[in-house]
Amino acid sequence: MTASTACDILVIGGGIAGLSLAAEVAARLAASRQSASGQAAAGQNRGSSGGVVLVEAEPTLGYHTSSRSARQLIPSYGPPVIQHLTVRTLALIRAAEADLPEPVLAPRSFLLIGDEEPVRDRASAHMHPVMPAEALGLAPELRPEAFSAAGLDTTSVACNTDALLDYHRERLTAAGGRIVTGQRVQAARRTGSPGRQRWEAAADGMRFEAPVVVNAAGAWADIVAEIFGARPQGLTPYRRTAAVVDVERPLDAGAPMVADAGDRFYYRPEGRQVLISPSEREPSVAEDSRPRDADVQALVELVNTVTTMGITGVARAWTGLRTETPDGLPAVGWDPAVPGFFWLAGQGGYGFQTSSAIAELAAGILLAEGVENGAREALSPARHQV
Repeated sequence: MTASTACDILVIGGGIAGLSLAAEVAARLAASRQSASGQAAAGQNRGSSGGVVLVEAEPTLGYHTSSRSARQLIPSYGPPVIQHLTVRTLALIRAAEADLPEPVLAPRSFLLIGDEEPVRDRASAHMHPVMPAEALGLAPELRPEAFSAAGLDTTSVACNTDALLDYHRERLTAAGGRIVTGQRVQAARRTGSPGRQRWEAAADGMRFEAPVVVNAAGAWADIVAEIFGARPQGLTPYRRTAAVVDVERPLDAGAPMVADAGDRFYYRPEGRQVLISPSEREPSVAEDSRPRDADVQALVELVNTVTTMGITGVARAWTGLRTETPDGLPAVGWDPAVPGFFWLAGQGGYGFQTSSAIAELAAGILLAEGVENGAREALSPARHQV
């Protein structure tokens, strides 16, 4: 009979969302254990001392969406609550950088181009309008006839996502947390007497026991919810393709990320190459997505039409899934009907740029600590379960 691994909180999903939350919770529990009271927060609240275990179905962490990010954090991108969480995430990452060997963030502005109305509709307090001539000075590869209006976000930054994942991984393990990969949770049941109930979760070759389960399974989050008897959130995975291409005229290292306000493309420098994307939003099943040659070729032709970079070849291409709730905002909080089941899903294209702030929010809710960042109600899973 397979022995069970017991813990206080079982996090399902090893992308940036699950990993950052697991690290934040483990760090808080470790700090509580070392406090003057000598009592672990987990022991006070849940009657266990097993800490945090993160279980990931794939052999490595960050395998799906988190490894296929645009690596850009844009405070002007998304609705107000997302922008608020992005600003807070940037502050938390910058605070963490003081203890890291190298920075995670680097300056890289975000330039939005297009017709006047869509640019105006996408603008926010973090973006200011610029004249087309100024935009061409920042991105001289653009063809002047390709746009009539532009907005610039100078608070946008490049993000070393690998370094950020490593930071959360090291923080989790330093706080006594455990990471288990290659184990897909396939069944679960609630056991125990009232007040002392626990989840028993069976994976491919292991079993886990915990009073609390966090569902951070990305595109598979609704599937995981059904395993635990929770109603789905109505999540939809959407394809997003990207490619790194060779060009005749490389961009300057300090060039901005350029995006079309009509969501037809974006691009940014990638060393001497350029990363490009069609910004597509095509519904998909939960899967290990792969790029389609025809999509990549159409993108190359489009970017060659609106710029003078002169794409000469595709070095590599990939497709990830951006999973969204019906209203486009993440679902963060306790399930309204299933005890001990916590949602951390539907980050869409905002995963990295909101990760630290959402981890802070979610940890505060999980550990019954103060939550004062204004996002709790907006992200509540109770708002649109189907």
